[in-house]
Amino acid sequence: MDIIIRNARVLTMDEHDTEYERADVLIADGVIKKMGPDVAAGIETGSARVVDGEGKLVMPGLINAHFHSPVNFLKGALVDAPLELYMLYEVPPLQRQTVDREFAYTRTMLGAVELLKQGVTTNHDDCFFVPVPTDEEVNAVMNAYTDAGIRASVTLCQVNVREYEKYPFLYDLLPDDIRTEMEEVPLLTTDELIGYYERFIEHWHDTANGRIRCSVSCSAPQRVTPDCLRALNDLSEKHNIPYKMHILETKLQRVLGEEMHGKSFIQYVKDQGVLTDRAVVIHSVWVDDADIKAMAESGCSVIHNPISNLKIGSGVMPFRRLKNAGINIGLGIDEVPVDDGCNLWTVGKTAGLVHKIADAEYQNWPHENEILDMLTRGGARTMGLQNRVGMLKEGYRADMLLVDLDTLPFTPLHNLKRALVFCENGGSLKMTIVDGRIVVEDGEVLTVDEAALRKKVRGYTDRLSAQLDLMTESADRLAPYYREMYLKTSQKDVGMNRWAGPMTP
Repeated sequence: MDIIIRNARVLTMDEHDTEYERADVLIADGVIKKMGPDVAAGIETGSARVVDGEGKLVMPGLINAHFHSPVNFLKGALVDAPLELYMLYEVPPLQRQTVDREFAYTRTMLGAVELLKQGVTTNHDDCFFVPVPTDEEVNAVMNAYTDAGIRASVTLCQVNVREYEKYPFLYDLLPDDIRTEMEEVPLLTTDELIGYYERFIEHWHDTANGRIRCSVSCSAPQRVTPDCLRALNDLSEKHNIPYKMHILETKLQRVLGEEMHGKSFIQYVKDQGVLTDRAVVIHSVWVDDADIKAMAESGCSVIHNPISNLKIGSGVMPFRRLKNAGINIGLGIDEVPVDDGCNLWTVGKTAGLVHKIADAEYQNWPHENEILDMLTRGGARTMGLQNRVGMLKEGYRADMLLVDLDTLPFTPLHNLKRALVFCENGGSLKMTIVDGRIVVEDGEVLTVDEAALRKKVRGYTDRLSAQLDLMTESADRLAPYYREMYLKTSQKDVGMNRWAGPMTP
């Protein structure tokens, strides 16, 4: 159905930061056909849905540039710890049991619904599969995103090295029996993973009228073999799709790069020929000036996950140095357990606040224009969608929000952009439109029976409790060795400090 929005305030986030105090937006066939003052005057509405925009704001939908949907059921479940220990409790390295279709579908749908209700129209899911992907689980994830009505790009975030190869000093710290168990966990060879990716892309890429897409992920360069790292880049180049990689999220990873390669992982991926303009570097916390220079020269993008970095103590990303180097930055929730929700508004606000304690030069602090850019245009560029979404522009796909300005966050309204970044939390959202289709209106998701979905998730309570007990038991067994590794790396001088406190515990 075509949509006509009349007399709304419009924030386009286009290249010229065009704003209209009062304008109409005409949507047809999923595309913004016309936009501007009085463009709907005198036209025949026919069967189009006419929306009264009086007192409302039309703006681009938010873009969540980084997400891990397989942990959507772990909201509020895990005790905070540094990444390397935290992952033991959410992605057990000794786990061998895969999940069924219904479980994976419901898990993915739960996250998609919450994202849509918070105004996220596009989601980049770095979707991992433990221990290996299966057609049943992969197709369940993709079907859920298709049915939810969200725009999504999904990877197979898969490792293909042994657990103890991903960390410094761990091999020598582990007892023989645990090393043996790690060696028995199934892994895909490079050929097997690339073959799976080819089938995945052939079946799912650019489906649902282009709303559902595929991307490539190595998880992190230390989590795959060098030949796999390069083969994934070849796949990214062949299909012209983004290549996601977690790099230098933690100090431990900085130490690991030096131990494994005598250089940082940014320099390593550059030398491997995979730091390109399709590369998407996730986190980028423990980077130095040489790394930033290499990233800027490559044309890669960076995903900033400020709440995740705070929740598990990874550190504060050097935002201004990356921005001044001309690097495109998007914002990400990362995952439900490190956000305890799916609120990208909160991520944006946190990005606007956390750097104030990392730089005494207040003129370097992020301002609201930059935050909104990362939430929209910047996020689109990280996904290779910069010519489709991320701004309101004639010819672009109609992904947009209708925000009620007659709410407390905007009363009184002094500065629209500052209010959006620092006052709004998603509660003023009246409508979410994706690809020209209204998917949320007045708090109700129109594509899914949300009450039935919540009931279904609650029906998994016993199963989730039992799984969490098993995960905790396994993690508790490994945690002392990982803590020893963590403490050992903490003593290393890496020539920088990305924490607000001291370098060592």
